[in-house]
Amino acid sequence: MAENKINLFEEFPPATNAEWKARIDADLKGRDFDKTLVWRTNEGFNVLPYYRNDDLEKLQYLDTLPGQFPYTRGVKTKGNEWNIRQDIKVKNIEEANKKALEILNKGVNSLGFVIEDCKEPTMANMEALLKDICLEAIEVNLICCCKSISYARLLAQFINGKYGTDAKNIKASVKIDPLGTMNRNGSFDQTIFAELKTLIEENAALDNFRTISVNGKFLRDAGSLITQELGFSLAMGAEYLTRLTEAGVKTDLAAKNIKFNFGVGTNFFMEIAKLRAARLLWAKLVEAYQPENNSSAKMDIHSENTIWNKTVYDPHVNLLRTQTEAMSAALGGTDSMSVLPFNAIYEESTPFSERIARNQQILLKEESHFDKIADPAAGSYYIETLTDKIAEQAWSVFLEIEDKGGYIEAFKAGFIQEKVNASAAKLDTAIATRRENLLGTNQFPNFEEYLQKEFDAEIFNKEVSKADDAIAEPLARYRGAQAFERLRAATDAYSKENKRPLVFMLTIGSLNMRKARAQFACNFFAVAGFEVQEGQGYKTVEDGVADAVEFGADIVVICSSDDEYAEFAPAAAEMLIDPIIVVAGNPACKEELEAKGITNFIHVRSNLLEELKSYQKQLIK
Repeated sequence: MAENKINLFEEFPPATNAEWKARIDADLKGRDFDKTLVWRTNEGFNVLPYYRNDDLEKLQYLDTLPGQFPYTRGVKTKGNEWNIRQDIKVKNIEEANKKALEILNKGVNSLGFVIEDCKEPTMANMEALLKDICLEAIEVNLICCCKSISYARLLAQFINGKYGTDAKNIKASVKIDPLGTMNRNGSFDQTIFAELKTLIEENAALDNFRTISVNGKFLRDAGSLITQELGFSLAMGAEYLTRLTEAGVKTDLAAKNIKFNFGVGTNFFMEIAKLRAARLLWAKLVEAYQPENNSSAKMDIHSENTIWNKTVYDPHVNLLRTQTEAMSAALGGTDSMSVLPFNAIYEESTPFSERIARNQQILLKEESHFDKIADPAAGSYYIETLTDKIAEQAWSVFLEIEDKGGYIEAFKAGFIQEKVNASAAKLDTAIATRRENLLGTNQFPNFEEYLQKEFDAEIFNKEVSKADDAIAEPLARYRGAQAFERLRAATDAYSKENKRPLVFMLTIGSLNMRKARAQFACNFFAVAGFEVQEGQGYKTVEDGVADAVEFGADIVVICSSDDEYAEFAPAAAEMLIDPIIVVAGNPACKEELEAKGITNFIHVRSNLLEELKSYQKQLIK
């Protein structure tokens, strides 16, 4: 019997964009489409609530496959494998080697050795560091604060000496990062390019040995936007290509020596699109330098969690942040990835937190199968459109830098700093007003969490390090939560020797409004570490005032409906002498209340940070 096949789509006639828009406008019932449904990104472009096949017609790269130029769809053709990396601080060479061997048996296949010792390295040290590590099976990376050229030369000699004709297959990198150093401390070593040229040409036969690092993550940690991180990273890559090729290094050799390090934040789909756009733009940029083989235009990407959105308070939320970020990096086609342990921003990571960080990636591979499909985002109208928009914006940023004479000249002129600092200031304002949420810090704090130990001041302040020979002002590395954490930490420190400030919710009148506003006010004041106490719902102002006095309230928040504030707020203010009186809301009778001496109002448009600073200043002497 023949199988009956039914094409369900025949039941639905095709709809045009105009028909979709008309249907949406009808459902909105007069509300403005753009204001209601269109999202304006921090990067400055609009995102629509829906996309269709028509939106992809202008995209030129959709007819390519994974592994094909311009590599938007990735450089991998048989899946989406990436290297799981863990970095190890090298304080003692033997201990670092021992730890490396341990974690290689726990799912890691990429090692990063962070070397802070500025002594001249020796081959004996290199051999001790890499003892019994099979480099054919893993990737090894050296991150050096200084002597990076020396470490690169020694690592190359070690690889050539131990693996001979197979040395070209060893995947390794050394972080030589003069432009990144300039970003961090303002200094710049002009002589390093001559040394780089010699190093690169000496090791031309090592096909998988990369010596130059482009560190976009630091820009994200300074508060840059996604498109700025990408545009500035391209400009740094172009600076390296230009200087090396002008010195006589072949384009293919120079390009394959560059490794990109990107920071990944929690804007899930944007981060996926960023990595796709990054490969597209880098391929096109390298093509302009006329390589002999387009395969040298493949971008090698290492992804790391940005610290910008990580928090000291409620730190286990960092696990949620790093996991979604890891998902973005994997789906975007990263080549390797480090997941930041949830506690790494405020203390030395522990065996437990490192294990969790490793397992976050292992889970994505072995349970979620993120490594099985090449370019899983392909064909998504939304992500393809985001890829195009991010590429367009980032390229505009890159061209601005080129107009300034390249990355070094733009940095010396302060242009990079101006752009990044302006973006950071906007993000700071968004966090202060809760248009940008940091769960557990500026929104929905853990009411019962108090710091049990004192941290060094730099935990809550921007990290700026300016070298004596700086040619320009460096960028500051910081986290968006720091201002709120500093506020709350001050309350916690004060409360160790004094009574913790108490905020009492005098709930009265309309049941729904008083509950909603009490919840809002509890979250508002708990952000500063104040103790909050919700009233039981009062029939009279006198009863509410009596409880507020009994609890010893420092702040009394009147929680009711807008219509009832005109009666309840003045009555409470007359009975309360010492506590600060606050109205939860922005009622129409505000001017009338202000005339009666009630001047404190909290609502969704409040600058949470500035208002809490003011209340804290009054309560913590």
